[in-house]
Amino acid sequence: MNIDTFFETLDSYFERNEIDRIDSFLVSSLEQAKEEEDYAAYISICNEMIGFYRSTSAFEKAYVAAEDVLLLMEELKLDHTEHFATTLLNAATAYRAAGDYAHALRFYRQALQIYEGIIPPEDYRYAGLYNNMSILLEKMDENEEAVACAKKALAIMEKTEGGEIQTAVTLTNMALVYFKLSQPEEAKTLLERALAIFEKDGEGTDEHYSGALAGMGEACYRMEEYEKALEYYERALEKVKFHYGENVSYGVLCENCAAVCEKMGDTQGQNRYVAKAREVMEKFGR
Repeated sequence: MNIDTFFETLDSYFERNEIDRIDSFLVSSLEQAKEEEDYAAYISICNEMIGFYRSTSAFEKAYVAAEDVLLLMEELKLDHTEHFATTLLNAATAYRAAGDYAHALRFYRQALQIYEGIIPPEDYRYAGLYNNMSILLEKMDENEEAVACAKKALAIMEKTEGGEIQTAVTLTNMALVYFKLSQPEEAKTLLERALAIFEKDGEGTDEHYSGALAGMGEACYRMEEYEKALEYYERALEKVKFHYGENVSYGVLCENCAAVCEKMGDTQGQNRYVAKAREVMEKFGR
C-alpha cells in the first residue's frame, strides 16, 4: 500500500472540506492495509481514524480503532516505542473528549513513562503531552496541577523553533484553567497573546484557533461584555463547523451563544441557539 498516496488523498478531502467522504475512505484504506498485511500502514490509518472520529464526536468508532491498533502494536512488540506512545496520546485524547477521564489519564501517564525512557526532557513532543494532560486535569478539577503542566509545555514551546502555533495552543489551555481559578483577567491576557499568534502565524486557519476564540468569548462573558462575547462565540462556531462539522463542541458553543443572548435580552436569538444546541446534542445522544 502506498501510504503517501493515502495521506495525499486524505489531505485533499480535508482541504476541500469533504468531511462526509472521509469515513468510508478510512475504512476502505484500513481494509486494504489488512489484506496486504501492511502493518505500518494499518497503524498509521488507525491513528488517523482515532483523531477523525474524536473530532466528529463518533466516540465509539474511535474506541474501536484505538483498542484495535494498541492490541496489534503490543503483539508486534512495539509497546515501548515512540509510535506506541503517540497512539496512546491519540486514544487518550479521544477518551478525554468523550468524558472517560480515568481511561484518558491512564493512557497519558503511560505515554509519559515511555517518553521518559526514550527522548530528552526538552523535546517538543513533551509539550503536546503536557498540554493534553493539562486539559484533562482541568476537567477533573485538578486545577493547580493543570496549570503546572501547561507551564511545562509553554517553557518547552517558547524555546522551540517553529513552535508558535503550539505556543498559542498552550496559552489557550492555560487560560481555561485560570477561568476555573476565578482569574478571568489573567485568562484574557493569555488569550490575547494566543489569538495574535493564531492570526499572524496561523493566518486564522489553524484548527485550534476556534478554542482561543471560544476562550475569549468566555472571558468577555465573565466581564459582562456580552456583545463581544457573542461575536467571539459565533466566530468560534464558524471555525468548528468548517473543520469538524456540527459536533459536540459545536453544540456546546450554541449553548454558550444562547446564554449570552439571554443576558442581552435577545429572546429570539436565545431560542434559535437553544434549538440548534438541542438538535446537535440529540444527534450524539447527549
